[in-house]
Amino acid sequence: MLLAAVCAAGLTQAATPAAAPDLDLTVAYYSKTVTPDGVTRESRYEEKMLRRPGHVWSARVLPAHAAEPEEAHHHGFNHIVLPRHVSLAGKTPRVEYVDAKERAVVEIPPSEFDNVNFDGSWERAFYLLDPRLLGTMPVTTRATSVPGARWREREEGGVFQRVLWDERRQIPLVIESGDKAGTFYRRVDVTAQAGATEAPWKKLQGYARREYSDFLD
Repeated sequence: MLLAAVCAAGLTQAATPAAAPDLDLTVAYYSKTVTPDGVTRESRYEEKMLRRPGHVWSARVLPAHAAEPEEAHHHGFNHIVLPRHVSLAGKTPRVEYVDAKERAVVEIPPSEFDNVNFDGSWERAFYLLDPRLLGTMPVTTRATSVPGARWREREEGGVFQRVLWDERRQIPLVIESGDKAGTFYRRVDVTAQAGATEAPWKKLQGYARREYSDFLD
């Protein structure tokens, strides 16, 4: 336990936003659950993510048929389809959603983070997992073709976790979790994109500022 705590502290100190490089990423999410009555449910989606010092921008990749007619747009606030901007102000993350069609930024107070599926962790937003978790996961001999990346794994009570961590980029390339019984499985695949996208949060001049409470009944 002491060794794990020391490793975790060391990783947290080393893996700071200043040490982590800028990244443009595609993040693919997959999950599968098998219910007790034999029904298998699967879901998958992708997001584009930009990581810069003190900023994380993520946007769902939507199919073409998801586009709404202009006259039907924005009858409410749908945080799933709007880009999310998380920034670090001191020790507290700041969360806002950007509606380009309405030229509006919706600010989310910390008391409402749960309602937009944000857990309040800057580390998990910036690294896609809490780096302290790595200190509890031994390095394994599983092969990988990515230079500087290493698999870390742990299993407890029939539930496993696996992370392919890229030391140079300070980002997981694969996150897997599930149980040996096969009742659930989750996987995240992270792919770095070539080039550097201009920071979209710098293009919000003239956007109206709205509060989340404006959309509550």
